[in-house]
Amino acid sequence: MLKDSDRIFTNLYGLRDWGLEGARKRGDWDGTKALLEKGHEWIVEEIKASDLRGRGGAGFPAGLKWSFMPKQIDPKRPHYLVVNADESEPGTCKDRDILRYDPHKLVEGCLLAGFAMRAHASYIYIRGEFVNEAKNLQAAIDQAYAAGLIGKNACGSDWDFDVYVHRGAGAYICGEETGLLESLEGKAGRPRLKPPFPAAVGLYGCPTTINNVETIAVAPTILRRGGAWFAGLGRPKNTGTKVFCISGHVNQPCNVEEEMGIPLKELIEKHAGGVRGGWDNLKAIIPGGSSVPLLPKSICDDVLMDFDSLRAVRSGLGTAAVIVMDKSTDVIAAIARLSHFYMHESCGQCTPCREGTGWVYRTMQRMVKGEASVDEIDRLNDVVGQIEGHTICALGDAAAWPVQGLIRHFRDELEARILVSKGALTSGRYGFNPGIAAA
Repeated sequence: MLKDSDRIFTNLYGLRDWGLEGARKRGDWDGTKALLEKGHEWIVEEIKASDLRGRGGAGFPAGLKWSFMPKQIDPKRPHYLVVNADESEPGTCKDRDILRYDPHKLVEGCLLAGFAMRAHASYIYIRGEFVNEAKNLQAAIDQAYAAGLIGKNACGSDWDFDVYVHRGAGAYICGEETGLLESLEGKAGRPRLKPPFPAAVGLYGCPTTINNVETIAVAPTILRRGGAWFAGLGRPKNTGTKVFCISGHVNQPCNVEEEMGIPLKELIEKHAGGVRGGWDNLKAIIPGGSSVPLLPKSICDDVLMDFDSLRAVRSGLGTAAVIVMDKSTDVIAAIARLSHFYMHESCGQCTPCREGTGWVYRTMQRMVKGEASVDEIDRLNDVVGQIEGHTICALGDAAAWPVQGLIRHFRDELEARILVSKGALTSGRYGFNPGIAAA
């Protein structure tokens, strides 16, 4: 269990002043000028030493990503840092608490990360529905400007740095980094083909790095306490702390910062009051936001919450949004609902996603009602496999993985639902109510 002294987000629940005065009392903006004076390369190398991996879902090493930015500055092609605050993944609500209760950690992180990348400007692309979060963030930016912490000669470092807030319009696809860039430029949020990658051709055709809110917000603390400190938490290649979002059938839904690699069962029982009705009432858990495959109780008993441990059981940490489902859940209907979400949020640019997500949703609706045939289960699995990995961005994968997880772990329920609807079996032995399923 994480020690309080190792927590980075000290105002995650909004119990203290989120403004500049309160932030400084908690250690933010302490010695920022001295950190900048250590130079661009020192910052990048310290983040590399921390083994920090991106907290937005992909888990790519942050220091390595920053190092891709050109070392020379072309006056005609300025460098940009873009922060992805378009938190639209179902079940995920970590960034919004950072934005409204600890915004100065993000603003200071923008300065340090931007400086490391030789950028003079940062754009924070925030989800349009986050009204209060955007207000607090803008207020924190205004406070930082007034105090000379950003703007001309930021922190007295001779480095000019500006921070801008851009509010999105509620499109999930704009959470994909190149779709975000397109939207930021005033175009439809349709992901770009890569290469070229943003570090070469990003915002306005200039070198750009896009990182998640949490990734940037933890950078100042890592630089102050040292990369080795952060690397000493968690497990190798899965280091540091992480904000976990726990929702669904638990007694106390919450956001909590914990050490990477904490057992999933311990995370839920210590911080979320346990599963409703007790751990033995657990049916399944989606461990990383709606786009990763769900896991049955048998795996949840022992799995650790980090990138590699969840990958080993064919799921993923994603955004670390833990969605808990007890035995009252109609798991087929739950995955069908996610299928509708991905169908609705597809930008329609890629044929496998545009056509496939609609087909998957319609098939899942028939699965919920038991109107499909048993043979269609394999056909559904084949189709989502054809969507996965065949689209410009990862939305196709996100649409495929929940269905794959359902078939992998709950195929017996799919078959039973179909057979019961045809009168071949009775529902009692399979633990679901066909009346609920058909509703």
